[in-house]
Amino acid sequence: MVSPDRAPDRLEGKYAAMAMCWLLGNGCLFSWNSMLTVVDYYVFLFPQYHPSRILTLVYQPFALITLAILAYHEAKIDTRRRIIFGYILFFASSFLVLVLDLATSGKGGLGTFIGICVISGAFGVADANVQGGMVGDLSFMTSELIQSFLAGLAASGAITSALRLITKAAFENSKDGLRKGALLFFAISSFFEFLCVILYAFVFPKIPIVKYYRNKAASEGSKTVAADLAAGGIQTLSKEEVEKCSERFSNKQLLLQNIDYAIDMFVIYTLTLSIFPGFLSEDTGSHSLGGWYAVVLIAMYNVGDLIGRYIPLLKFFKLESRKYITAATLSRFLLVPAFYFTAKYGDQGWMIMLTSFLGLSNGYLTVCVLTAAPKGYKGPEQNALGNLLVLFLLGGIFAGATLDWLWLIGKGW
Repeated sequence: MVSPDRAPDRLEGKYAAMAMCWLLGNGCLFSWNSMLTVVDYYVFLFPQYHPSRILTLVYQPFALITLAILAYHEAKIDTRRRIIFGYILFFASSFLVLVLDLATSGKGGLGTFIGICVISGAFGVADANVQGGMVGDLSFMTSELIQSFLAGLAASGAITSALRLITKAAFENSKDGLRKGALLFFAISSFFEFLCVILYAFVFPKIPIVKYYRNKAASEGSKTVAADLAAGGIQTLSKEEVEKCSERFSNKQLLLQNIDYAIDMFVIYTLTLSIFPGFLSEDTGSHSLGGWYAVVLIAMYNVGDLIGRYIPLLKFFKLESRKYITAATLSRFLLVPAFYFTAKYGDQGWMIMLTSFLGLSNGYLTVCVLTAAPKGYKGPEQNALGNLLVLFLLGGIFAGATLDWLWLIGKGW
């Protein structure tokens, strides 16, 4: 049994754990990003339903409501079962996208679109289980692990965008090229989500540094890590011992103490999702890139988001002051008029630059908030705070996806 009072020598397995967190972060959003990245296929298939906006709007309530329930009961929920269930649901839903498209022979129609919307809702439920669970779990570990997980989330967007550019080029001149590319996407997605189930269930719990931090959290009263410790071969404390050290701030107290961080997360994602992906895929006008334009913009956002999540690794560039983080968050509202006037009067070069900055600032501020907020708390409190911050993140995504419809004013809606 690893002593909770002593950090493991040289933090064994730190880089293996970072790599694993990166892969698991990738898996958390790979399926959803695949759906977003092949949105040009869905716009072609369902032109009258605004799929880039509707799918996001369907996804978010399921994610938000599920995470609200999970965050409220966080202290009593088995994190291991929760996360494994989420990855299995990602796998099953990705596979169902393939089945639905093959069963309908790639034909549009309201019935098929409703089926896609149901799967989008399932992605939302899976995201709430995995993202909230993982961020909560990693909040009581070293900050490099949560940074790696968050970088993995962004990498899923960058990887899916790169794959989309490749498949679009490969199938551009073939019959049903859009459909072939989309089917290839979800075949890859299904395989990768299955791989994440295996990695989280059988590999991640056995990494020494992960076992150490989970054991430390258990010694501080955490009840959510017992199954993961058992999977790692560690004997947990008895119920009586856990009860003795289970005093902690309530969720309400944690939220009040960190309300600025919570609002920052909400505002960051409200602003981002009010522009990405709906505005970028439908409202940027006609340019020389033609059908490639929306794909390139989404790819540039995802690359910027990924780079932004690595910048805080350089201590000099990492924002740790609560006031500066809030000021930087609020300053991003200047991007709204910037996008409006660039779409109306600017050329595609300016729009690509703005989109890259939108992604860069989104990723950078996300990591700054989620690594700064848990400092100074006990394991169970850090887990709870991680869940609460992801709840506000998803709330911001839902608000942003709703506000995204305002760009359609004056365009027949």
